[in-house]
Formats: sequence, C-alpha cells, structure tokens
Amino acid sequence: MIRLDGKVAIVTGAARGQGEATARLFAQAGARVVLTDRLEKEGRKVAAEIGAAARFIVADVSSEEAWAVLVRETLSAFGRIDILVNNAAISDHHGAAELEKARFETILAVNVVGPFLGIQAVLPHMLAQGRGAIVNISSVNGLRGNAGMVGYDSSKWALRGMTKSVAVEYGGRGIRVNSVHPGAIRTPMLDPAGTVDGALLSHMLRIPAARVGEPEEVAQASLFLASDAASYINGAELAVDGGWTAGLVVPDEIDPATRVSN
Repeated sequence: MIRLDGKVAIVTGAARGQGEATARLFAQAGARVVLTDRLEKEGRKVAAEIGAAARFIVADVSSEEAWAVLVRETLSAFGRIDILVNNAAISDHHGAAELEKARFETILAVNVVGPFLGIQAVLPHMLAQGRGAIVNISSVNGLRGNAGMVGYDSSKWALRGMTKSVAVEYGGRGIRVNSVHPGAIRTPMLDPAGTVDGALLSHMLRIPAARVGEPEEVAQASLFLASDAASYINGAELAVDGGWTAGLVVPDEIDPATRVSN
C-alpha cells in the first residue's frame, strides 16, 4: 500500500462520499487528517471513527475567513500541511436557459472559489516546507460537456484549468497540483437514497466498465497523486470513470451491421 507516514492532509467535503473515503484511506496510509465540511454532525462522526489521527473542523470552503481558521487549527493540531484535497462540491441539473444567476454564482463559489481559496491558504506553508501536493477533484464533466449541467460543467472545467495554472507556477518550488476526474460514483451526489441500480445506470450511460464506481476507488487515485509515488507527476488529469471518457459502449441491441463509424 502507498504510504503517507508523517504527512498532514486537509480533505474538504469529508463528511460523506468521496471525501469521507479519502480521509479514511489517508489515515490508514499513515497520514494525520483534518476533515472539513458544512455537515458538522456527520463530519464529527467520521473523524471520531478514524481516531486520534483525525480532526474535524466545520467550514464553508467559499469563505476566506473559514480557510484562515482551518489552516490555523490544522497547524495547531499537527504542525504542518503537506496535502490538500479539494473535494467539496455541489452539483446542479439546469440548462443554460434555466440556470439562474444566483444559483450559478453559488456553484462557482463552492466548486471554484473554494479550491482557489484553499490553495491560497496552504501555499505559504507548503512553500516554507519546500514541498506539497494538491489534488483537485474535478469530474468527467471537466473533460467533456453534458447537456443540462452548464453550471456544474463550467465549474469543473474551471477547476481543471486552475490545476494546470498553479502546477506550472509552483512546480519548480516543490509543489505538485493534479486533478482527478471521477465518473459515475456511488455517492450521495449520484445516489442520495442509496437505491440506484448501478448495473442498470451504467448500461444506460454506456460505461465500458459496466458498473458505477465506488468512493474508495476515487480515494485510491487521490492517495497516489498525494504520495511520493507520484513525485514527477504535476499538472496531470486522472480520469476515474470506468473508461467513460475513453468511449461509449454500443448497446447490445444495435445490430453491428448498422453501426456507423467515421
């Protein structure tokens, strides 16, 4: 297993789903982890289950003041910051004609401004150490467009671009910045009630892996990029999507003789 011994990580959106899985995995790998989320009850429960290696701090990632507190308390508890995983995000299902300006701004505040503020907040400490790893959780929607999700797609493309810009700016000073692009993952964002038939959904979406992914599979990608095993990987984008962005499976009911290729 890849190890993070001696490292301290901040994971946003860590009360459930991908963030929770990432915090748990990082702690198992030897890191001390600060979890943050607006869901205080859930977040404190996860941190308590992880144990002494974890702390929970309630925070709104779109707030500059919240980030100042988060960094200060992380340093007070653990003395350093080696890793930041910008996982917190909100989804939205509105097309360009229906999405209201206020809602669009809320999406950008959490999904784009939040990671930006987080990067700004940890940079001075990573620079002082001469090293650090930042993992931005984007989406397959940051690699291609999706009808009816203009706000979400815009935010995830923006995060992808931010990743590359900061990677280029600070790569020579020991800080690596990479993005992970999950596909259909069984989280509360995809499956709030926990009742989605993953096999059926993957068939409808034509995912080559023929299933939806699990939060732990995204966490494993973040673990790799955050670790010294990825020491020469910077500004990269890693799709964790069962091959979804590689291409779509042709439904079985389509006669091969009728398929059209360009």
